[in-house]
Amino acid sequence: MDAVYVVKRDVHNDELRYSLRSLAAHVAHDNVWLAGFRPPWTVGVHHIDVAQDDTKYRNSTANLRAACEHPDVSDPFLLMNDDFFVMHPVAGPPMLHRGPVSVVVDYYRRRYGPSRQYLRGMVATSDLLHRLGIPDPLSYELHLPIVIHKAPMLAALTLGADIPVLHKRTLYGNLSGAGGDFSHDVKVRTVHDQWDPSWPFLSTSRPTFHRAPVGHHIRAVFDAPGPYETAPAELVEMAG
Repeated sequence: MDAVYVVKRDVHNDELRYSLRSLAAHVAHDNVWLAGFRPPWTVGVHHIDVAQDDTKYRNSTANLRAACEHPDVSDPFLLMNDDFFVMHPVAGPPMLHRGPVSVVVDYYRRRYGPSRQYLRGMVATSDLLHRLGIPDPLSYELHLPIVIHKAPMLAALTLGADIPVLHKRTLYGNLSGAGGDFSHDVKVRTVHDQWDPSWPFLSTSRPTFHRAPVGHHIRAVFDAPGPYETAPAELVEMAG
């Protein structure tokens, strides 16, 4: 099975570097594909060039669609983000969900207020699922790898094309009847968020990756360069 990253435009993208190291260390996979932007330091990966000239949400949707439509990407494939880190060996990514979307909506309203763009997309995706006959949909918006089958994901992207902040994983998971087991999210957004080194997966925000203990832990675990990178520019200069 191939691993597909949807990648924003970021020349350095240290999170992607360490995510690729974690993938190489702990996940059996075939090819690695970067859909969207390809940082110049990557090697040994395939690239699907997609313009990154819209919102981050629409860009990620376009990247995912391009991966699903590419004939050389395996079907199914493992969907990764650049802020996903596989901390321990896994036999295969489990299918996991966050529980009912309604519960997740309540959580986001309490934590962030009703005006958050991401929350509006969550509600719009849930409303679409209601109209499609799924009265109590599950949320699959976890910061974890997920196995994607191309045809149902393309169907989901088409049905949700009018939603600016489409919750793609949630629409896909419910329409495909993915089921799965409950999991808390592993995203560490702030220094106050709880996390545990024993977790098989971790995810960070940019500030927590660079400045919080969770980021120090990830960089310490994967301190050796992996097969999908050249040396960072500063190391090349030092060696010269």
